[in-house]
Amino acid sequence: MVQHVLMIEDDERLAGMVAAYLAPHGFAVRHAATAQAGIAMLRQDGDGCALVLLDLMLPDADGLDVCRQIRAMAAPLRAVPVVMLTAKGDPFDRVVGLEIGADDYLPKPFEPRELLARVRAVLRRPPLADDAPPQVLHFGRLEIDLAARAVLLSGEPRALTSYQFDLLVALAERAGRVLSREQLLDAVKGGAFDPFDRSIDVHIGRLRAAIEDDVKQPRRIITVRGAGYVFAKLHDG
Repeated sequence: MVQHVLMIEDDERLAGMVAAYLAPHGFAVRHAATAQAGIAMLRQDGDGCALVLLDLMLPDADGLDVCRQIRAMAAPLRAVPVVMLTAKGDPFDRVVGLEIGADDYLPKPFEPRELLARVRAVLRRPPLADDAPPQVLHFGRLEIDLAARAVLLSGEPRALTSYQFDLLVALAERAGRVLSREQLLDAVKGGAFDPFDRSIDVHIGRLRAAIEDDVKQPRRIITVRGAGYVFAKLHDG
């Protein structure tokens, strides 16, 4: 049985070599030279895609951003395994790539046999229990994907820092409850907080700018004067 692989890689010579090597081993490789083309191919014909080989350094986007986009897609596309390929040897890039949803990471130059072994190993991994998609919190038009660490409003991604995402999750998981600044700092930082730290207010402002329709009249993150903040259980269609 032939398994289909999408390779998003701007080096056409490398893509051709990989396709030629994997073909006798039961893999048909489709090639996209840009992030935009790769995402379009995955959206249009991704149901039969077994795995994505993703270059970290693309001409029109960062491979990490592409991985985030894939993990923010609707099921089952967001569950497609991703193996990152890169000439960058910085361990930080590898850690970030794995944290945002890549399944494996292979630095260039690589031996084709090692690539084949890693592809096979990734595809042998069992799916999540009951093939369940990553948990997503829904609040009307707002979606918070906990596994992909992605936030969508009306289907459009919202840009948040890691800290702001954690803060939003802390609020959303306790929707309807008033949380003081100290409780929020405790939830995000794990207990080591300064009682005079007002950074929460700054981050709340930036969160509102990302997810509220009108920051002057917020309907999702509400200020409770003298007490803190509450995430409203909003259902706005």
